[in-house]
Amino acid sequence: MASRGGRSGGRANTNAAQVGYGGRGGGEYYGGRGGGNADGGAGRGRGYNQEGGDGGGHGRGYYQGDGGGGGRGRGYQGYQGGGDGGGRVRGRGYQGGGDGGGRGRGYEGDSDGRRGGRGRGGYQQGGNDYFRGRGGGYQVGNDYGGGRGGGGDGGRGRGRGGYQQGGNDYGGGRGGYQGGNNYGGGRGGGQNQPVPNLHQATGPPLSDRYAAEAAQLREQFKGLDMNRAEPTFPARPGFGTAGRSCMLRANHFFVGLVDKGLHQYDVAILPEPTLPSVYRVVMSSLVSEHQHTSLGGRLPAYDGRKILYTAGELPFNSKEFEVTLSDNKIGSSGPRREKKYNVTIKHTNLVSLQQLQMLMAGFSTDIPAQALTVLDIVLRDIVLNERNDMDYVKVGRSFFSWKIEKPTTLGLGIQGWAGFYQSIRPTQSGLSLNIDVSSTAFVQAMPLIDFVGETLNRNGVINSITDYDYVKIKKALRGLRVEVTHRGEMRKKYRIAGLTKQSTRDLRFESSTGVSKTVKDYFRETYKLQLRYDFLPCLQVGTEQKPNYLPMEVCNIVLGQRYQNKLDETQVTNMMAITCKRPSERETSIHKIVQKNNYNSAKRANEFGIEVDYNPTSVQARILTAPVLKYYGSGSNKCVPNNGKWNMVGKKVVNGAKVVNWLCVNFCHNLSLDDAGQFCFNLSDMCRTTGLNFQDGNPKIFYVRPEHVEDALQKICLQALAVQKIDLLVALLPDKNGSLYGDIKRICETDIGVMSQCCLRKNVLKSSLQCLANVALKINAKCGGRNSVFADIPASLPVVSNKPTIIFGADVTHPNALDDSAPSIASVVASQDWPEVTKYHGDVHAQGHREEIIQGLEDIVKKLLLSFQRESMQRPQQLIFYRDGVSEGQFRQVLEKEIPEIEKAWKSLYNEKAPITFIVVQKRHHTRLFPSDSNQDTAGNVLPGTVVDTKICHPTEFDFFLCSHAGIKGTSRPTHYHILRDDNKFTADALQSLTNNLCYTYASCTRSVSTAPPAYYAHKLAFRARFYQTLGSDVASEVSSSSAAPPGVMKPLPEIKDELKRLMFYC
Repeated sequence: MASRGGRSGGRANTNAAQVGYGGRGGGEYYGGRGGGNADGGAGRGRGYNQEGGDGGGHGRGYYQGDGGGGGRGRGYQGYQGGGDGGGRVRGRGYQGGGDGGGRGRGYEGDSDGRRGGRGRGGYQQGGNDYFRGRGGGYQVGNDYGGGRGGGGDGGRGRGRGGYQQGGNDYGGGRGGYQGGNNYGGGRGGGQNQPVPNLHQATGPPLSDRYAAEAAQLREQFKGLDMNRAEPTFPARPGFGTAGRSCMLRANHFFVGLVDKGLHQYDVAILPEPTLPSVYRVVMSSLVSEHQHTSLGGRLPAYDGRKILYTAGELPFNSKEFEVTLSDNKIGSSGPRREKKYNVTIKHTNLVSLQQLQMLMAGFSTDIPAQALTVLDIVLRDIVLNERNDMDYVKVGRSFFSWKIEKPTTLGLGIQGWAGFYQSIRPTQSGLSLNIDVSSTAFVQAMPLIDFVGETLNRNGVINSITDYDYVKIKKALRGLRVEVTHRGEMRKKYRIAGLTKQSTRDLRFESSTGVSKTVKDYFRETYKLQLRYDFLPCLQVGTEQKPNYLPMEVCNIVLGQRYQNKLDETQVTNMMAITCKRPSERETSIHKIVQKNNYNSAKRANEFGIEVDYNPTSVQARILTAPVLKYYGSGSNKCVPNNGKWNMVGKKVVNGAKVVNWLCVNFCHNLSLDDAGQFCFNLSDMCRTTGLNFQDGNPKIFYVRPEHVEDALQKICLQALAVQKIDLLVALLPDKNGSLYGDIKRICETDIGVMSQCCLRKNVLKSSLQCLANVALKINAKCGGRNSVFADIPASLPVVSNKPTIIFGADVTHPNALDDSAPSIASVVASQDWPEVTKYHGDVHAQGHREEIIQGLEDIVKKLLLSFQRESMQRPQQLIFYRDGVSEGQFRQVLEKEIPEIEKAWKSLYNEKAPITFIVVQKRHHTRLFPSDSNQDTAGNVLPGTVVDTKICHPTEFDFFLCSHAGIKGTSRPTHYHILRDDNKFTADALQSLTNNLCYTYASCTRSVSTAPPAYYAHKLAFRARFYQTLGSDVASEVSSSSAAPPGVMKPLPEIKDELKRLMFYC
């Protein structure tokens, strides 16, 4: 994949990335006669991993078969390209054949070694002569090397012109190449010319240059036995053709890869660093000191803890090193102190790329997780070690820095930082680097006392604190790192373990001399500090056995700490300012990130044979037609959505729910009785206009203070229920209502058994027709009605309409990052009204902390199958399951644990094998689609119904990206659907159309939604059940925690009342 230049007299440019500069025979890695930056000499050169030095005598290329010398060259295990030599060459290429001026032999490829006549060479033409011919071009006649000897593996000629650069001289001579793998120039003299301001040469896409390799790999693997005993995921049944074709750009960047022999090493560092960041500092110091000695010139990639990867073996199997760090290297300032670490590096195994190559060649195989992990770590190391001027903070696969953009103030001492996400993944077009902009919240670096003031919203003035304040401070400070300011230049850092119960002036401890004194007195006597905030508690930064107390006012918050707690409404609104970028802005930001990272100039990219195309992937998409909807009656009541939306003007719901007895509870102190009464009248009028059987436009209106919600609702509803069943409770809420909404839902759904509809004060006062119509639709769906159906069911529900079908949706939600005990919540819903598929019943339960696999699924499925039979008056004959919230790493678990549970439920009821189509729904990914001007909506997003199943999708399995909704704000995120099982034999068109059409049946609005409604409803039900766990706010719960379950004991969710179980109360 790399070529050698001819004689170049120019001076080498050691800073240029992958450009064939050099002295005689130049080339950064393929020195002909001496010169260059490689190991080439006048004698025997040996190139181990495609980059070896090529001498003037014999050259050998071990891995890539590129060893080429001036005399004889041999490629030992030339996986991709055979040996190329300049004279009498015997090239042995495992796949590609040898190309030389003399004799060549190719073992298993299409390419034969050819004699050097006047043939025209082409880089991807497989085995054509590159020596002594008249140049040739890359593909369509563009000069790759130009004049005599020009081609890819140019020998002695005068290469005129660069790769589509029209004769730009990059190496001082008349030739050269800017963007690929070390292509040399021709014969030139003179100095280096300035490199053009390009990060990558223009010309054919990088993926085209690797296409020949992919073809060779396919040939290699054709003869292998691909049968596997374990279950696998279904292969793609073909590509979709329905819809209008269009071209889009995706934020995927092609990655070329050379197999240089990846090796894994275990790393043990003793004593173990207490801060995660110190691991990298230790390894970085070790590599800097020993790279060109003990490490044999290798530049390893490090995972930041226990594993090291290299391209090629290190000169030892196991070795110990001693690394000495000074305090200032690990983040402490002040007088310099040193700390020694013993580092042991031990070889464990060779990381094979064969499985990855098989996948890239189009053969079904499991995702090669280890190989992809290595590549991810290499790219991560490039960002953290070679782009370290940005002070990046790594969070998962994202990198954030206050230097990218000015941090956005979110409020309460929290900032929003910009960053980017990167991940390498296999796709149909090859390896792809997915890059996206990202943002997250960080704690602002400031004096801790100021942060406490902002947390309490005291405008910098703190005179005293309540018990409520104490809990709020404790929650905000938990786990934060601070540095002390009272010891001069000795800025030691600590992590906050907790707060003391006593204040600084009251807390006593025994000093080293055995004298008992308060913390306040100690700091006055020892450091001459008169503490101003002695009424505040101290920080506990030690252990229970060895406590260490610090007053808050002698601490500063360390820069670069991610905020782990949930943002409040104001903070979320402020965060939207940096997260909601229009598609054009987002695409521009992504391009800037790619250019800034400049992967191809990084040492590790070259070391590991990685090359990134800086141009985004162009992908062919299709825009599916929206389904026609039907409302009450026929004819003019058919509705054709426009750009994913429609309205209720002149339409009535298909089946109107009956609401006879309802009441209103006003929780707003600044909403008058007249305003509340007028809203109730307008709402009842709109409900009747929309088609509901809605009686009584003047319900009883009660005023309740929010803090009395529990007792008041119980009393009001029980009194009303004593007279008549309550069909609906309408609650009017303040715009900022904290936990009130969740409390109302919990009380109504698990204590009383009353359907509720909440409305914010601002919408009550506005009472717009659109708002009232949306509320009416929600009430209808909740109370058992049906809003709309498909006008043409067979066309809109392919496969599903053929025979009775039940469609499931499932999701599991988990507690927030800092919660280490709360249970996860699993929910499952299932359709009940075939063939319309609009009504769903659900089941929800708590399960183990962060447990993703749904527990008790067999019983849940059985219950919902029986419910389907009751409602549809027939048993289902096929089953479709949309499973939300599963990552790629959990596919196997779901296949082996959840699907068998579904099979058992079906078997127990019908005594036959279940015909299952199981689809994973993924929203938490970073693929974005950017449209051309003619295929975008008014917000600049792709149009609703845009589907992609080529290039950026899985190489062999059945998956697709679907953007079924119209983006309202920011850049639309397509949903990724990955099929794990398909007994019902869907075609690509059928499943894509079914999924897109279902998105138009979501009951709560007159818009298509971004996720298939079964999965959306399951998510909403699981999210709703989270309210059932908590009494009031988090802080109030901590102040009064008598209702909490004992540690380690999972508290079950309260039962949903029977009156609501079979209704869609979670809409």
